[in-house]
Amino acid sequence: MRDKAANVHAPETGLAHNCRMTESRFYGPPAPRRTYYTHLARNLSIGAAIVLCALAIGVLGYRHFENMGWIDAFANAAMILSGMGPLAPLQTDGGKLFAGCYALFSGLIFIAVIGVAFAPVVLRLLHKFHFEAEQRARAEKR
Repeated sequence: MRDKAANVHAPETGLAHNCRMTESRFYGPPAPRRTYYTHLARNLSIGAAIVLCALAIGVLGYRHFENMGWIDAFANAAMILSGMGPLAPLQTDGGKLFAGCYALFSGLIFIAVIGVAFAPVVLRLLHKFHFEAEQRARAEKR
């Protein structure tokens, strides 16, 4: 078990802070399920907000560059964001450039949202494995 003096220099931001925030302590038992589910819901909400912002960027881009109606712009943006591709053939060069850049952007958004959404799950699993290994090591020393 680490003493508190060992963590004096640790900043209160970044990964170390996130670990302490999601799980009760570095080497203690994992946080209660209610806390875990709260953090999971928060991260899923952040992921949904990122997707909605990306979808809004796509809708506005199709409205501007392709002069599409709101429904058609939404449908095309949603299809590209989900990885399926545009519904209608693009008519303008600006629209084609936007669609290409938006498709690349959508791939990065997908990776980011997966990372944000699954961070609490991965962190909890790693924390449980570490805690169980520490408990076994303590039992063997006795």
